[in-house]
Amino acid sequence: MAYGDWLLLKREDNIATITLNHPQTLNLVNWQLLEELDEIQGVIEKDESTRAVIINANGDHFSAGIDLKVLLDVNSQFVMKNLTWLQKVYSRWQEWPVPVIAAIHGLCYGSAVELILGCDIRIAAEDCRLAIPEVRFGLSPDMGGTTRLTKLIGAGQAKRLIMGCEEVGAREACRIGLVEIVVKREELMERALKLARRMTNLPPAAMALAKKGINLAADSSVAAGLLFEQAQSAFCCGTVDQNEAIAAFFEKRKPEFKGY
Repeated sequence: MAYGDWLLLKREDNIATITLNHPQTLNLVNWQLLEELDEIQGVIEKDESTRAVIINANGDHFSAGIDLKVLLDVNSQFVMKNLTWLQKVYSRWQEWPVPVIAAIHGLCYGSAVELILGCDIRIAAEDCRLAIPEVRFGLSPDMGGTTRLTKLIGAGQAKRLIMGCEEVGAREACRIGLVEIVVKREELMERALKLARRMTNLPPAAMALAKKGINLAADSSVAAGLLFEQAQSAFCCGTVDQNEAIAAFFEKRKPEFKGY
């Protein structure tokens, strides 16, 4: 299946932008969107020139979440057969050595919240409203919602949003740590691109190891995190890119990184 019906992919200046492109349905998440997303992820993984990824959406809203019609045909057997793959689609961003930035606006509900939770950084427009209301429909979040949201904002806030089905605006989402940056709606993509470009101009190996180290720290002990820091430091010190970064700093010029 070729993507392009529900998602768009654009590559420019080492940045890949994935755009949810079905505004007439409020960019509802359905099987076709998820299959296209899986395909696009495969395309990006094969492109070694990609240094950052942005996920955004066309229309008035990022996404109103899962298309409830999809759930009419879902049973336990279907879940056992497909949920591992579904979780993988939203988890895949964290396996990549490059930063993944979500630029969200309008409604961001349910499965769409789980999508952005899998990203590295979330930038929200001031008009953004976020909720994860699966419990309201007799479900519990199953694509990373209870896991990643809890790690990101803590158990109490996660219980408020998931068990209470409460909606939060952009400013409150930033206050509790659900998003990292809030901007005016018209500045959303400009801010995402600014951050992405900044990251693409940094040494790729150091970027990849920094991301891996942060992820490891979030999921393991202090001792394990410090051990990884020792290993990555032994790798980074003396690399071509580290020497180039230091030389460019003293020579007051733009560095040219090789990726090693």
